[in-house]
Amino acid sequence: MTGAALNVAATRVGTEALGPGVRSALWVQGCPFSCAGCMAPDWIPFRPARRAGPAELARELLADERVTGLTFSGGEPMAQAAGLAEVARLAREIRDVSVICFTGHRLERLRTRPPDPGVPALLAEVDVLVDGVYVAALDDGRGLRGSTNQRVHHLTGRLAGADYDFEHRTRSAEIAVSGPEALLIGVPPPGLLDAFDLAVDAVRTRTTSPVRGQEHDER
Repeated sequence: MTGAALNVAATRVGTEALGPGVRSALWVQGCPFSCAGCMAPDWIPFRPARRAGPAELARELLADERVTGLTFSGGEPMAQAAGLAEVARLAREIRDVSVICFTGHRLERLRTRPPDPGVPALLAEVDVLVDGVYVAALDDGRGLRGSTNQRVHHLTGRLAGADYDFEHRTRSAEIAVSGPEALLIGVPPPGLLDAFDLAVDAVRTRTTSPVRGQEHDER
């Protein structure tokens, strides 16, 4: 493996719910913010999940030839910034992909007081950064961000002309089912998360096998 292993909550190869084009998503395990109403509470604790190296993850995320971009979320990506920077760098040796990253930290803090030594390296790889913690009272049900306090920064011009409205677009999400696990991908439109939770609960009551609902949006 190239570089230090990352602690990965989940990956999804090939999605249209997390930015322009067909993308692959990587969610890291562990977040310091614990925002009220977080849609991925299982990914908040800093506990062991899947360990994988940057080279392995880069190959995995680009296994689908349609993929033109990567989206990093979590958890908190800046807590594993060096590893994610290496994933992005190695992926771009395979294919010229764009990179979107979500973070609860403000960009100003990341630049002046980075919480991890790898933050500058990750920022250097990111095309679009969505910053700020999720605030449920400011969730307007629009855009590729959970609440209106979160800001979209085009750190490069790569996706600025992509005809993709990061802040006001109609939300979309995808549900991926693999055996007993269900993963909700993207920033769900109003009502979808509740329907997803009800469906997962209904399946749990009908089976003796555990069904884990990994509901996740960028909040």
